[in-house]
Amino acid sequence: MRLRFLGSTSEAGACPSLYETDRGTIVVQGMAVTDPDARADLRDVLDGETAVEVPRELLTEIARRLLA
Repeated sequence: MRLRFLGSTSEAGACPSLYETDRGTIVVQGMAVTDPDARADLRDVLDGETAVEVPRELLTEIARRLLA
């Protein structure tokens, strides 16, 4: 799988960032959600999965660019 950088709301290319794959999916780079209360709210987390927090502004900006 190959990734193409879509954008970030962070300085110096740090996370959170979004990438598009050559498989038509999106990869999210960010800080893992580790708060026990927040993790308890997650549903059906499979082995190997985690939750990543990203700002709403990042998602709306990337969606605007991809849909333009």
